[in-house]
Amino acid sequence: MEVSDCFKIGYVQKTHGLKGEVTIALEPGAPDDFETITSIFAEVKGRLIPYFIEEISFKGDKAFVKFEDVNTSEEATTLKGTSLYLPKSTRPKSKRGEFYNDEVIGFTVNDATAGLLGKVSSVENEEVNPLLIVLQGEKEIAIPINAPFITSVNKSTKRIEVDLPEGLLEL
Repeated sequence: MEVSDCFKIGYVQKTHGLKGEVTIALEPGAPDDFETITSIFAEVKGRLIPYFIEEISFKGDKAFVKFEDVNTSEEATTLKGTSLYLPKSTRPKSKRGEFYNDEVIGFTVNDATAGLLGKVSSVENEEVNPLLIVLQGEKEIAIPINAPFITSVNKSTKRIEVDLPEGLLEL
């Protein structure tokens, strides 16, 4: 399994307790039915390693997980900071007009007025308003992922149509 075949659902934040449990900080795109998952991939030294879930509980956007064969806090400490993934094939298909952040990387972005803007290089979820980051030569354009700005997403042609307000491209 390669990272490109997976989507990130969170990372191991810290150990929890003395019996090998860890605290996982969940990403906004983590599945709602996370408690039904029986295994997960951890990125260790650039490779994805499968871990089987023995127990799981939740509090807000945190999950407390006990993995099989991780039985001490020292063993759990080795997982601290590792990114956690699930295969893309396990997530629900996005609805028409919606998309998962990693689906649109490389899509061409076209504005109704300005024409071709460039390609999506990343999606930033750090802010209250997620942003499409579009590369236009050396320039980065940040486009809010909001219905008024994004008019259509065509996954088959890998194209996003936007209608940006005057002045946004000058920011």
